[in-house]
Amino acid sequence: MPNVIEPGYLGLLKNGQLKLKVVKAYELFNICELCPHICKVDRKINRGICRAGQNAVVSNYGPHFGEEGPLVGRRGSGTIFFAYCNMRCVFCQNYDISWEGNGEELSADELADIMLNLQKKGCHNVNLVTPTHYVPQILEALDIAANKGLNIPLVYNCGGYERLETLKILNGVVDIYMPDVKYNNSEIAKMYSGVSDYPEKVKLALKEMYKQVGDLIVDDKGIAVKGLIVRHLVLPKGLSGTKEIMEFIATNLSPRTFVNVMRQYYPHYKAIYHRDINRPVTQREFEEAVKYAKDAGLVPNT
Repeated sequence: MPNVIEPGYLGLLKNGQLKLKVVKAYELFNICELCPHICKVDRKINRGICRAGQNAVVSNYGPHFGEEGPLVGRRGSGTIFFAYCNMRCVFCQNYDISWEGNGEELSADELADIMLNLQKKGCHNVNLVTPTHYVPQILEALDIAANKGLNIPLVYNCGGYERLETLKILNGVVDIYMPDVKYNNSEIAKMYSGVSDYPEKVKLALKEMYKQVGDLIVDDKGIAVKGLIVRHLVLPKGLSGTKEIMEFIATNLSPRTFVNVMRQYYPHYKAIYHRDINRPVTQREFEEAVKYAKDAGLVPNT
């Protein structure tokens, strides 16, 4: 029996709840409390730690084939890359977007048109990359797009530094959560991404995401329709805390959680100035990370 699951936001559109979620999100935005930084700035006038302003800034968008297989399928994942970020990763490969904010400022109608354009191109989903600081604008655009016929799954592709209050607004809206889980140590998180409370916040976020969407569900063609995908980037010298993170996922979420243990770390941007991470990950380090995932009891993705 194929898994036919309607995107959650369509149900919210029909019962009028989607518009209410837009209002709730803007309540957190007006004196910005969208993410754990809780900057409390008026984003119409000032900019907080993320440096984002009133309107969403999009760097680029289009079908993307470098994501996880269940998102990509044959026609690609419809990625929208948002500028700026609520983290300051020294090794960010997209620093021109996340740090420098390169992109075009768009209205809600323009962002909705992008979503519809990605659907028209045949993309399997709308994949929001680094969306945390633009949740209200995204929801506003989603409401417009859904009213015009958008009907593909929504992917929330984030760095893991999330606030529960914001995630709860997204409950029923997001079909697929795809957070990075970067660190298990607060000192390392502070050193390399500027957020000492990252381990605490990402674990709370993971629990909430899993509570909302559960294990990954795919259709009869192997395309993701709902669920959680966790990404974990292996850092040199075990600095990402892989063992503890895998044990947390297996114990607190599910052994069947779809986890992508990634080897592609490279010392981009400012990482060359940090002695412990100024080189790629070795084969041995990666194999050790994979072993930690297996030892924790996580079921290999098939």
